[in-house]
Amino acid sequence: MASPVSAQVILCDAAVADPSGKVHMLGAGWSITGTPTSPQAVAILLKVPWDRANIPLPLTVQLYSEDGQPVLVATTDGEKVPVKGGGRIEVGRPAGIAPGSMLDAAWVLNVGPLPLQPGRYEWRLTFAELDLPAPFTVRS
Repeated sequence: MASPVSAQVILCDAAVADPSGKVHMLGAGWSITGTPTSPQAVAILLKVPWDRANIPLPLTVQLYSEDGQPVLVATTDGEKVPVKGGGRIEVGRPAGIAPGSMLDAAWVLNVGPLPLQPGRYEWRLTFAELDLPAPFTVRS
């Protein structure tokens, strides 16, 4: 059985993931915003165990409303699409690292202003076997 991964989800104004596993953030740690929202980022700090190195692990971040429904926004052609991002995280195992060590990885989703109605929302991270929420409130 593979060792468990761990993650932290941080809401911020902007962020960039560094290939070394660090995240550079601006305006980190908010949980209340106005509407339309300002540009925002979902920064994710990941810990991947040694025995799961060199294995692609799926990652998805999606925005949900307070009733658990995916938030949909209109594209320029009028189509409504979910607000989400994702991919695969694969952490390499550095030479000489001790068995059992945790390896750092980072992933960021930057989004522009969103026309959200006042209420509660959550970004939800699904990574390997994790399902983590990052809730926030939109005020009028």
